[in-house]
Amino acid sequence: MKPLLILLATLSLAACKEEAATPPPPVALTAQAVGHYCQMDLLEHPGPKAQVHLDGLPDPLFFSQVRDAIAYQRMPEQSHAIRAIYVNDMAVASSWEQPGPDNWIDASTAYFVIGSDATGGMDAPELVPFLSRRNAEAFAALRGGHVVTLAEVRDADVLSAVPIADGTDDHTDEDDFTARLERLSRERQN
Repeated sequence: MKPLLILLATLSLAACKEEAATPPPPVALTAQAVGHYCQMDLLEHPGPKAQVHLDGLPDPLFFSQVRDAIAYQRMPEQSHAIRAIYVNDMAVASSWEQPGPDNWIDASTAYFVIGSDATGGMDAPELVPFLSRRNAEAFAALRGGHVVTLAEVRDADVLSAVPIADGTDDHTDEDDFTARLERLSRERQN
């Protein structure tokens, strides 16, 4: 009897470890999804999005820009371990404005175009994700930049100051936030 109990306990522990090792699947983007940092409706922002799944939390954190999700990954302040990061494959997106609610790929296997002329949902330079290197290289040939994997993204690519409309670097976080809000307000008025 005791060997049977040990076998059952071992199988139960193995199943728990396998479940913990298996990343959660991506979640469809809905009208209720808001950006983790900006708390704004994601569907109102153009460009690729990201979702970060955290250990112990039932819902992912959504990001208005892929750049922001990778920055979040690099910061030591997270309260939970990251289980998965998903990004939009822009090769199959219907448009830059609508990357698609179910268009998610694993960020760890994606190819990113860095340094292109593309800006994301918060008007910052964007890391544009693709499932295939060929599609990423085609985008870079059209819009500039170079292709890297997630492991090759430098901290400076996601954590550095963002140039603002007057051509200078980000003066302060508050200045950048204010400039972005003013730009969004002007766009909505037009």
